[in-house]
Amino acid sequence: MKEYSVKINLNNLEEVYEFNSVAKQASGAVMYRQGKAVLIAAVAIDEKAVEEDFLPLTVQYMERAYAAAKIPGGFIKRETKPGDFETLTSRIIDRSLRPLFPAGFCYTVSITVMVVSSDTQVDMQIAALHAANAALYVSDIPVTKSIAAVRVGTVGDDIVLNPTLAQQANSELDLLVVGSGKDVLMIEMRTLATQGEEGQCANEFDESALVDVIAITAEAINESSLSYTEAFAPAVREPLTLTLISQKLDDSLYDWIEKTYAGEVAQAIAHMAKSERSSELKKIRTQIIEALASKGSEVDKEVISKVLEQYKKSVVRAMILDKQMRADGRGLDEVRPISIQTNLLPSVHGSCLFTRGQTQALVSVTLGDKKDAQMYELITERNSLSENFMVHYNFPGYSVGEAKFIGAPGRRELGHGNLGKRALEPTLNLKYDGSIRVVSEILESNGSSSMATICGGALALRAAEVKTSALVAGIAMGLVSEEGKYAILTDIMGLEDHDGDMDFKAAGTARGITALQMDMKLGGIDLVVLKESLQKARQGLNHILDIMEEAAKNIISSQALPSTEHFMVHPSKIVDIIGKAGATIREIIERFEVSVDLDRDAGGVKLSGEDKHKVAEAKAHIESITSLPTKKQMEYKVGESYKGKVKKIVEFGVFVEMPDGFDALLHVSKVAKERINNLSERYSEGDEITVIVLEQNGKKVELATAEFIA
Repeated sequence: MKEYSVKINLNNLEEVYEFNSVAKQASGAVMYRQGKAVLIAAVAIDEKAVEEDFLPLTVQYMERAYAAAKIPGGFIKRETKPGDFETLTSRIIDRSLRPLFPAGFCYTVSITVMVVSSDTQVDMQIAALHAANAALYVSDIPVTKSIAAVRVGTVGDDIVLNPTLAQQANSELDLLVVGSGKDVLMIEMRTLATQGEEGQCANEFDESALVDVIAITAEAINESSLSYTEAFAPAVREPLTLTLISQKLDDSLYDWIEKTYAGEVAQAIAHMAKSERSSELKKIRTQIIEALASKGSEVDKEVISKVLEQYKKSVVRAMILDKQMRADGRGLDEVRPISIQTNLLPSVHGSCLFTRGQTQALVSVTLGDKKDAQMYELITERNSLSENFMVHYNFPGYSVGEAKFIGAPGRRELGHGNLGKRALEPTLNLKYDGSIRVVSEILESNGSSSMATICGGALALRAAEVKTSALVAGIAMGLVSEEGKYAILTDIMGLEDHDGDMDFKAAGTARGITALQMDMKLGGIDLVVLKESLQKARQGLNHILDIMEEAAKNIISSQALPSTEHFMVHPSKIVDIIGKAGATIREIIERFEVSVDLDRDAGGVKLSGEDKHKVAEAKAHIESITSLPTKKQMEYKVGESYKGKVKKIVEFGVFVEMPDGFDALLHVSKVAKERINNLSERYSEGDEITVIVLEQNGKKVELATAEFIA
């Protein structure tokens, strides 16, 4: 194999592909360069077909620490499990390349992409997609199409193709489109938070404008994919001779099932739950086997299963295309019934049980401080980063009636959680300086569980009294297309997802889209159909948002919700809140049972506590310390006695309100000659007490009792 190198400069990317220089024993490999970034992609295939009728494709995107001149942190000094970014990138590559494989391809394939040199200005997801695509296209696997990926951002009012990471950080749009030729195969989109009024983001994207941007991107993808096809041609290997599973079924068996069991199959389809439908179809299969056996006909269980599945699929699709009818009796544009309960968990900061048809998500919100943020690293960043808004999605087997062990979250769970985060995050206040964790427990699933997570998450945030610019809803759309006819389905259930041609998820507020995800199962999508899908998605979102708005009006605050106060003081007064050697702030924390976070530069003060009354008292106390003009404190004479009142008893002493209204500390060691173990046995709050001033240093007054002085 002769080494071959090609340089391609398209859509603001300058890429170099080197073939037949590395990983020569793989089915296909490439060394990819962009800037200082170097990636190695390799494809391998097991030439023995699996028995199941599906494509067992595994994609692994891996970042090596040495690529950024780093040594892995922690006790183990080597890479361990993949991070979230690696997992999500692997999913994007899988979703983009899977449609390229021919129908009936059932061979195990692995695609590995390894980052061996990083660049702080290179988009690693675009680089990984293109490297994986090149390795697959030149391999001996019979894939004859090339994809291209384009990310779209904004710089000011201008649309920019493949912006640098620095440009992405200031962009209001993050749109990733993958396609082959004129076919759009995958879309991921989100809006990015920007400063608006009161720190809110207000950059939802209009649906029509989004389609226009995708149309521009599709033209760029068409040019790129054709260029790749031409440029990679000299490196393409001789394809393997592989047997594809024949899509041709036993026509006589198909006709007999259609004639004999049409009614039974129709009844099975009417069972909306996956577990129920599966059970009914198994019963029909058993009946078919018994009927054929009684006739003395040869029985092949696998053939019968495939023919029955194909007949069921054709019935579902024919109902939709020809009769405009769905299995559960809904119209094509109809959303399933919705019910909402908020703050049903008494010990949780905010919660929502969101049910749509047979999909149910229990979503909770927990509020924390800055220290509760998730630390993570990116190979394109020198320092660790913090994620203070987290969305975690859990999908137990019982939600679809399966007896399955619950383990660590898989790629699907991470992907759905990430989609929920991308949809909800743009509505959060950018000035929020704590941490928020949203957890979605899927209790029942029949399609659109990730969208239920978004709806429930938006209401759970409201239930936890988190300020958001607007409620966000999510909806899953489907498509059935055959012989020039197509039907767009609103709020698809599991059956329609399985037997349809598109999985299209849209999330947004009443003003526009905040996140979008689309995968085509076969071929691409026409932009006219995409525009119509977005229009119908908008209708569905408005319907859901109306119901959510009514539910939001009836939210009753959770008793578990901590009280938090944010306010500003003059930055010069922060030192007064802290006090000498931190004495004043420690007194505030002990006396009012609050946590205090201070921003020295801006003069920000954040108080948090379980008791709202005490938090309010702490705020008033701090404002009294920092107010201008401040209350004049008495000049006490050292050694003189004064009458005071016990304000609060703590383990280390007693806070005494002096005649001028200021509080001073009578330390436990200054109460008596001997050590006092329980001050509550000697004093009660409100008691009048005579104290002697030992020292006054500014506002700090040190006290003792006459008993101690004697």
